[in-house]
Amino acid sequence: MGMNMGATVGSSRPSHTYAAETCVPDAYHFSKSQSTGTRLVMMVIAIVTGLFAGKLMHDTLSMQSAFTGMFVLLAFVGGLLSTWSPCGYSSLSLLRPAGRYSLGAVFRWAPTFFTHAVGYAIGAVVLGSLLGFTGWLLFSEVPTQYSIAGLAILAIAYGAHQFGFLSMPYPQRRAQVPHDARFRFRSSVIGLLYGFSLGMNYLTYVQTPMLYIVTGVALFSGGVKAAVIAIAIFNIGRCLPVAVNFLPVKDQSVQAWLARWQESAVEIDGFLLLAIGSAALMLLAL
Repeated sequence: MGMNMGATVGSSRPSHTYAAETCVPDAYHFSKSQSTGTRLVMMVIAIVTGLFAGKLMHDTLSMQSAFTGMFVLLAFVGGLLSTWSPCGYSSLSLLRPAGRYSLGAVFRWAPTFFTHAVGYAIGAVVLGSLLGFTGWLLFSEVPTQYSIAGLAILAIAYGAHQFGFLSMPYPQRRAQVPHDARFRFRSSVIGLLYGFSLGMNYLTYVQTPMLYIVTGVALFSGGVKAAVIAIAIFNIGRCLPVAVNFLPVKDQSVQAWLARWQESAVEIDGFLLLAIGSAALMLLAL
């Protein structure tokens, strides 16, 4: 799947839509490459790891510090893992310095990376504000422990989804950033447009359910500021991989590396969801 995506986004012909929009898989199920027993062992290890981590955090950290640390880890890594999706491939392939690699080419390309980051920041403010205000209206009276427990259970369920043991709803707009924009706008404008589209997170497809946990935290955060911060952490993880274009690496090498680590990305995704969900429940139970 990764190779096919890389080939698609690396094509030089205009593409107004992603050719596989209607059949983008929600996750790469390990049933395609790992036995049921192997996947089950991975899940058990993740849950046990989470339970031990929850007990350790209970003994060494305050409750607030523990939950904050777990969320920051999940949100940031979730942003990084979103690179393994059609739009992640697109950003890395299309937002590249022009011509042969040189310091001059990188210097001329730097504004594109800057505007791309600005687009992500705007997306975080817009989406975070919407979620924070909605949460303040609808969920401000929900006890914190209830919301944490609900999100922890949701994380475990989506962890099982990533390992192919449970089918969870995946509300996403199955669309990719518009490739033809590169023929109509200069690079820095494209960076801004792509950053905003991806920074809104629900305007394009995101191949990690960690987004739903981040969304839930933003909704239950109790205010706009906290919600914006929650989305911003996820978006920082989404934006940073584009910085690889500062390095003297070929696009084909990057795409091949992503394809090679496709399965491991989903494994990390599921493992963290299960471990952090289990750790949160352990903290609440102690």
